[in-house]
Amino acid sequence: MSKGCVVVGMSGGVDSSVTALLLKQQGYEVIGLFMKNWEDDDDSEYCSSRQDLIDAVAVADTIGIPIEAVNFAKEYKDRVFSYFLREYEAGRTPNPDILCNSEIKFKAFLDHAIRLGAEKIATGHYAKVREQDGLFQLLKADDNSKDQSYFLHRLNQHQLSKSMFPLGDIPKAKVREIARQHNLSNAAKKDSTGICFIGERPFREFLNRYLPTKPGDMVTPEGKIMGQHMGLSFYTNGQRQGLGIGGGKEGSGEPWFVAGKDMERNRLIVVQGHDHPALLKPELNALEMHWISGTAPDTARAYAAKTRYRQQDAGCRIALTGADSVRFSFDEAQWAVTPGQSVVAYDGAVCLGGGIIEK
Repeated sequence: MSKGCVVVGMSGGVDSSVTALLLKQQGYEVIGLFMKNWEDDDDSEYCSSRQDLIDAVAVADTIGIPIEAVNFAKEYKDRVFSYFLREYEAGRTPNPDILCNSEIKFKAFLDHAIRLGAEKIATGHYAKVREQDGLFQLLKADDNSKDQSYFLHRLNQHQLSKSMFPLGDIPKAKVREIARQHNLSNAAKKDSTGICFIGERPFREFLNRYLPTKPGDMVTPEGKIMGQHMGLSFYTNGQRQGLGIGGGKEGSGEPWFVAGKDMERNRLIVVQGHDHPALLKPELNALEMHWISGTAPDTARAYAAKTRYRQQDAGCRIALTGADSVRFSFDEAQWAVTPGQSVVAYDGAVCLGGGIIEK
C-alpha cells in the first residue's frame, strides 16, 4: 500500500534522481517534476535545460515513475532574476540560490505539486527536517561537506512541513554508488555549480548583457589609484582574480583583494594582503531577518553563524535591533563580509534562519 504521493523536483542531476529512487523504494507514489525556469539564450553552449530534461526523463523511465515538465520562467524572472539584477546594480552581491529556493522550488513548485495531489514534495538537497514540539526544524545534513541548509534558511513552517530531504543522512559518495547500482544513466554526471536554473556561463559576460559597464578607479583606502575597474557590479568583497593589478614595486608582492565599494564616487576599494584589516569585520548588521520557527531565539545565548556557504561555523552573539534586523557580533573577526550575501545562524545542527548582510 502506498505511503502517499510525493512529487520530486528532478533536475537531471544525480542527487534528485537518487531522491526519487529512494522514495519509490520506501513505498511512496512518486511523480517526477522537471522545472524549466530560464529561457533566455538557453542553448547547447552551456548546460542547457534540454539535456537536463532528457537526463531526468531517462532516469524516471529506469525507476518506473511518471515525470512532467513545468515552466516557471515567468515566476523566476519576476521573483528571482529581477531582484538579482537590482542587487548587483546597487553594488551588492546577492545569492540567487536562496531566493530561488524560497520563491520557486518551495513556493511555485510546492503549489503546483499540491494541485497534482501531492502530500509532500522532495528535493535532492543535503539537509534534514525534524518535527519537535509541534514545530518543524531545518537541520544540517550528516555529510558536512555537502550540507545545504545555508541555502534553505528562508523556508517557513508551512514549506518545511511539506518537504522531504531523503539525502540528509547519506554521504555524497554513497549517493553516486546507489545511482550506479541501479543503473541510473546520470550516475557519473558532474554536479552543477552555476547560477540557480541559469547554469554555468562566463559570469561577467552574462551580467554585462543586463547591466551597463561603468568604469572607474580602483583605489587603496588612502585614495591612491591602482588601476581601473569595469563597473562596480562586476566585483565582490574578497575577490582576488580579475583585478589586473600586480604586487606593485613599493608593495610587499602580496596579492590584491577587493575590500569594498564607494558607490557615490564609483570607486572600487582594493587592499594588499589576505589579512589586511579592511577585510576583517568583528560584527555585521543583517536585514530582512527570517526565523524558521517564526520567532527569534533567546539572545542571551551564544550561537554560530556563516557569512558565506563554504565556511566553518563561527561563534557569535545575536542582538535584535529592529522588527527584522539583527546585529551579529563574532568571537573572531570574519573575512570579506559581503553586503547582499546571507548570514545564517545555527544552534548546533539546527538552522535557525538568516538575513541579508547590510554592512
